[in-house]
Order: sequence, then structure tokens, then C-alpha cells
Amino acid sequence: MSGAVLRQEFPELACYGLAGHSASPRDLVDEVRHAEGLGLGSVFLSERFNVKDAAVMAGVAAGVSTRIGIATAATNHNTRHPLVTATMAMTAHRVSEGRYALGLGRGFGVLFDLMGIPQVTGAQLVDVAGIYRTLWSGGAVAGHQGPAGTFPYLSQDSSFDERIPIMMMAIGDKSLELAGRIADGVVLHTFFADETLRRAVGVIRRAAQEAGRDPDSVRVWSVLATVTDDVPEELRLRKLVGRLATYLQGYGEVLVRANRWDLADLQRFREHPLVQGYPGAFDAIGTTGELSRLRDEALPAHWLAASATGTPEQCARRIADQLDAGADSVVLHGATPTELEPVVAAWRGIRPATLDALPANPGWAR
Repeated sequence: MSGAVLRQEFPELACYGLAGHSASPRDLVDEVRHAEGLGLGSVFLSERFNVKDAAVMAGVAAGVSTRIGIATAATNHNTRHPLVTATMAMTAHRVSEGRYALGLGRGFGVLFDLMGIPQVTGAQLVDVAGIYRTLWSGGAVAGHQGPAGTFPYLSQDSSFDERIPIMMMAIGDKSLELAGRIADGVVLHTFFADETLRRAVGVIRRAAQEAGRDPDSVRVWSVLATVTDDVPEELRLRKLVGRLATYLQGYGEVLVRANRWDLADLQRFREHPLVQGYPGAFDAIGTTGELSRLRDEALPAHWLAASATGTPEQCARRIADQLDAGADSVVLHGATPTELEPVVAAWRGIRPATLDALPANPGWAR
């Protein structure tokens, strides 16, 4: 089915739908249409437990488009029964005519504790990926007892013979190695320095090779925060400073260790009087004054430099940097299709023609 999908002009580029916090999920309709018209290869859909349900968003994206790839990036396998998730993915696969990829991530352990559900482990991800693939290929899962749970009997339709790519979100080496062993595509994290990206790609491809897979069969997506000078200052601060600070609030040590940044700088960030006891996420409620203060007093400049900023031409060159560091594709993160128009126009002028060979589905490398 995926072979019949029409490709976009830029299969190597993607944006996020409803980037960040959103109270108006219907905005996704216009965003997907605009992204497809702009030529972006894919739209990534990040789930949040408010008005950003992965299944609904994938249905919306598929229903208002005909060419653009669609990726759930990410949902957590532990928040749905595996038969429910498998059905969601199969439905999105069929309704999109092969443009859909299911993305899985580890999520937040503290949140899962509060929800009263088990935290995600690597063993669970291996187990549940096998369950999904068995169901999608028309098989049944009988008498299953594994890390993902105990399931007496699971079945969808014995006539199924579908390949739906599974993508994984990964930051640390263990997650990168796991993704290289079992995933069709890997989505890295925002604010990866170029050297971190290069190292992460190497970990993924080595793990794939050691698992007996073709290393080049795994599609690696860099996630590049992209904010041009055309964006108003208040919004730039929210998209860069606010977003990075929010990541540091939630799992700062993981991101800092991945980048091999100085943990002492993270400690200074945490001890900053504005950060201590802050009542919410900086990218959601931070004021211009607060975000400016964080930028000037709490965040090293080279941390924020792991992004694409400046003129559209400068941002386009940063896309090239990601590909030079080993990524196959780039998610332009934190920007709407409207904000990306000048960047895409600049990219068209320097884009390598070899990228035309990338598949339409964001989860496939070939």
C-alpha cells in the first residue's frame, strides 16, 4: 500500500501539528493543509492528555490530506490496551493509504505513577512491538505472558498482511540502542548539539548492525527547534528559552548527559530563584520578563545554540548541518507552517537532489 503514496516535494522535512500547548485542536485542519501545500514531507503529532489525542489527530490529518506523511510522535503503549493501539494504527494506516507511522516513547515516569499505571521499560517496548506486528500481519497472540502484560487471546483480522512502521523517540544511549534494534524509524530530541546528533546516529546504526539489520534501513529524524528572526520576540523566547527550560524542568539530567553538557550548569539552573517552586511549564505560562531572565541568568548560550535561528537562509543551512551529521530527515520543531514558509523557500535553493529518494511515509528509510 505504501508504494502507491504520492510524495511531497520535501520528504526529508516535517513539522509538528499543534506544536506545544494548544487549546484549539481544530487548528490542525488548516495546519495540515498548509504543510502539505508547502511541500513538507510529514506532519508529526505529539500526544498530550488534554486536547491532543493521538488517534483523533491522526484521523484529522489523514482526512484533510492526500500526500503528506503522518507520524504519531509519540504515544505511550501503556496508556492503551495493545489491541486498541494496534487498531488505532491499522485504521490510520488504511485511512491514510499507507502514509501513517506509529511512534512510541517512554513518557514521564512521575506522570505514570500519578495515573496509577506501570512505567515504560525497554523490555515492554520490545514485547509490545512484537504484538503489534503480529496482529498487523494477520496473526493472533495467544497465551501471552510478557513484559507488556498477560493476554489470553488477541486478534484483529486473519486477512491482514500490512507493514506499518514503528518509530521510537530516543534520547539516551540505552534508548538509542533499543531503537536501533527494533524500530523502523527513530526520532531524536530537540536541542541536540550537532556532535550529539552525530554520536546518536552512530549508536543507532551500530545497534541495528549488531542485531543483524541493515543499518541504513532505520530512518533517523533530527528534531531542530526552528525560529527565524521574523517571529516576534515574545514568541521567540517561548519557543526557545521556554521550551528548553521546560525540558530541563522535566528531565534535565537526561538531556544534559546526552549532550555531555556540564551538570554544574544544570544545577545552577535548578537553583535559580525563578526556577525553584515555579508553578508550571515555562513554555506555557512564562512571561517575557521571566524568559528573558532565564536566558540571561540561567541558561548557557551554547545550550540554546543547538537550534536553528536567524534569517531563513541561516535556518536552511542548519537543516543541512543536521543531514551532514548523519540524520536522514529533519523535523522543524516549534514552528507553524506559516512560520516555516521562508525557511522552506531558502531550503529549496540549497537542497541536495539525492533526498528525492526518501519514501513518503516518515517511518520508512527506503
